[in-house]
Amino acid sequence: MVQPLKSERGGPPGSAVPGRAWLMLALATVGFAVNFWAWALLSPLAPRLKDSLELSSFEQSLLVAVPVVVGSLGRIPVGALTDRFGGRVVFPIVSAATIVPVLYLGLAGHSSLAALLIGGFFLGIGGTAFAVGVPLVNAWFPPERRGLAVGVFGAGMGGTAISALTTVKLVDAGSMSTPFLITAGVLAVYAVTAALVLRDAPGRSVPTEPLSRRLAATARLPVTWQASALYAVAFGGYVAFSVYLPTYLRTGYDLTQADAANRMAGFVLLAVAMRPFGGWLSDRAGPVRVLAGSLAVVVAGAVAQAFTPALAPVGTLAFLAMAAALGAGSGATFALVSRLTPAGQVGSVTGVVGAAGGLGGFLPPLVMGSLYGAFGTYAIGFALLAVVAAAALAYTLTAVRAATRTAGADAPAGRPRRTAGTSA
Repeated sequence: MVQPLKSERGGPPGSAVPGRAWLMLALATVGFAVNFWAWALLSPLAPRLKDSLELSSFEQSLLVAVPVVVGSLGRIPVGALTDRFGGRVVFPIVSAATIVPVLYLGLAGHSSLAALLIGGFFLGIGGTAFAVGVPLVNAWFPPERRGLAVGVFGAGMGGTAISALTTVKLVDAGSMSTPFLITAGVLAVYAVTAALVLRDAPGRSVPTEPLSRRLAATARLPVTWQASALYAVAFGGYVAFSVYLPTYLRTGYDLTQADAANRMAGFVLLAVAMRPFGGWLSDRAGPVRVLAGSLAVVVAGAVAQAFTPALAPVGTLAFLAMAAALGAGSGATFALVSRLTPAGQVGSVTGVVGAAGGLGGFLPPLVMGSLYGAFGTYAIGFALLAVVAAAALAYTLTAVRAATRTAGADAPAGRPRRTAGTSA
């Protein structure tokens, strides 16, 4: 039997969202941005480190990919811990823990590839913040507003743009340690603020089962694997471009390091702006429709870029179109998660899906670096992106659409649907 629809706070559908929920959303978004800023510190410096340490293309790609994979896999236990202990506890801990590798890299860990890889490994802690914020935000908002709320939170991935815009300039103005010291200071301020101000939603669902049992239950949910496959393409594509685009633009188009970093920041900012829009549109049109449109745009953009067109205007338009589509698709994926996931498992599902997204961003830089080293061109890499996006589009229009129709989860807001927190 389907129970009457209620939010985790107990209010009926369409009830007003309290101001405190918006405050928690703002604090969580800032925390996500700050941790992602730290997580992305190595990417803008990769070309400079390649020159100073005489790294190969593969070693440079590995350098920027290590924090991505660690931050991605770390989301699985961190998401489950957030379900159990709440974002109020876990968010300050993650932020404080990220300070350690940031200081290490800034003060001592940038003198060799081995030291950078060690620092980059622990820098991945910052990437787990995503799995903390989604369940925290999800619990504060009613089902019909979660697409927008989680989309707004997801805009915190713009922390990578902060890194892209400031890191190289701060190094030029000061020293290699300058951006790391500033970021560590901001992380410390946020950790203290979050510990004092951040709160979990009243009446949130707290699981009592052991971690292993909860993760096993998460693995049995179809939405876990459906959303993971889609997020690996949508957010994975965003992560891959945000860490590798400066290298690609510098190598493929002979841009300066600063110009390449600025263009990457533009890519990131557009993707960030489109993520809340993707969530908002999913609340109204349904997440499957938004995902299908987004993936179709990615296919077209990747095909165009595979021919290595002139950067102005075709190349720029292709990258901007893909940025908008990847951002909207990322927002739509978690609109789907928020509709289909039981309340007490949002953190666990978010951890697995977030891990898939991060891992989706881990492989492309390595593949692109290896292909360029072997063939002297990036065309094959973009052709592979087009194929993967096309496969995800076909999956969305078949298996995912069928699953969401069965659950009534692709209906626009206001129509009856079975959502997170309901039972049959």
